[in-house]
Amino acid sequence: MTDTVVDLASRLVERAQASGASAADAVATLSEEVLVNRRLGKLEDLDRSESLALGLRVFCGYRQASVATTDPSGDTADELVERAVAMARAAPEDNHAGLADPKLLTDGAAELDLDGGDEPGTDTLTRLAAEAEDTALAVSGITNSEGATAAWQRSTGALVTSTGFAGITKRTMSSLYVTVIAGTGLDMQSDGEGRSARHLEDLPSPADIGREAAERAVRRLDPHKLATARMPLVFESRTARSLVGHLAGFIAGPAIARGTSWLKDSLDCPVFADGISIREDPFVRRGLASRPFDGEGLRPHAGKLVDDGILVTWLLDCRSARQLSMHPTGHATRGAGGPPSVGTTNLWLEAGEVSPDALMADIDEGLYVTSLSGHGINPVTGDYSRGASGQRIRNGTLDHAVNEITIAGNLKEIYAALRPANDLEFRAATNAPSIRVDTMTVAGSAGG
Repeated sequence: MTDTVVDLASRLVERAQASGASAADAVATLSEEVLVNRRLGKLEDLDRSESLALGLRVFCGYRQASVATTDPSGDTADELVERAVAMARAAPEDNHAGLADPKLLTDGAAELDLDGGDEPGTDTLTRLAAEAEDTALAVSGITNSEGATAAWQRSTGALVTSTGFAGITKRTMSSLYVTVIAGTGLDMQSDGEGRSARHLEDLPSPADIGREAAERAVRRLDPHKLATARMPLVFESRTARSLVGHLAGFIAGPAIARGTSWLKDSLDCPVFADGISIREDPFVRRGLASRPFDGEGLRPHAGKLVDDGILVTWLLDCRSARQLSMHPTGHATRGAGGPPSVGTTNLWLEAGEVSPDALMADIDEGLYVTSLSGHGINPVTGDYSRGASGQRIRNGTLDHAVNEITIAGNLKEIYAALRPANDLEFRAATNAPSIRVDTMTVAGSAGG
């Protein structure tokens, strides 16, 4: 399998150069997946799939073009190369386009333990889905199920460049998700829980996942309304991590180079409060977003994006680095379709010193946010508006459920004032502890 993807990518690069391209790179990814869906004790779906994706980027001087296919046959590859070179010759010049400087390329060596071994088998996946769903259905208040899904995937990918880089990644991913319904009649609420891990044995127990899904659904029952007001908010860790994820988009090199980010003039300036740090580490063993090299063959960035409240770096691929007269930071990501873009690896907001309970202890009237919806974020101004649900905070403790509300503010003010709790857990590629924001607008009903 490894030889297959490397050979496929290498042949595309060689053919591109033979057809007149001045430089080229190619990606090849071979994936296989097994997925089991179970609902109310019955197996609903059992799917197995395999796929191959090939992507080629060619340069004719400063002109570039990208093409993709799923057909590795020789005739298709020849047509692909010819089309790519013809497209590049007709493309407009881009003085910032080009492969990474060969002197910056990494050897791609890093033992990250991302391959969890052989497929666990459909019997194992079915058992995991069954235990998660059965545990959830046994919780008082749960009346129905939207099903449980257990899945396993392996992907083997290669990146090859005409400048001599050839890197290989082999990864597996095991996942388990369950969603259930609490209540009856007009008072039915659904929620769920899901986890993923590179190695199957690193998943929480199916019973724990099912129990958490059920408890989340039950907590949503009998929701009340809130009157429109400004109040303190506490984002639970599952919703707080979205605030960290948004930051990555605002400090991405392409947005900075275009001037379309509200943080475009904030490098080496305070963006968060003193003591706030946001870290990234692409070399976490078994990490969900770990990688030995980026989408252009560079060593990924490891360190702090925010240090003691100060924004200390942009996220730069080679093109945006050239636009900004800076050095690339190893944040390029690459798929088969199109040129590299920018993204992070394992990213997290460092934990604070107090518990979530202590964080809300002095809140007389506030909102504990457990779910977010919509994407009302303006990257140019930082204005933030999203649908939300959760629980009312009254006299420092959680009261009743609330839903059908909108929370709004500006990320400049939110980032500058947020306070993290001490409950950081690494559940996803981007993580955060619970976060308190002292003042945001909550738009609810007129009467509350």
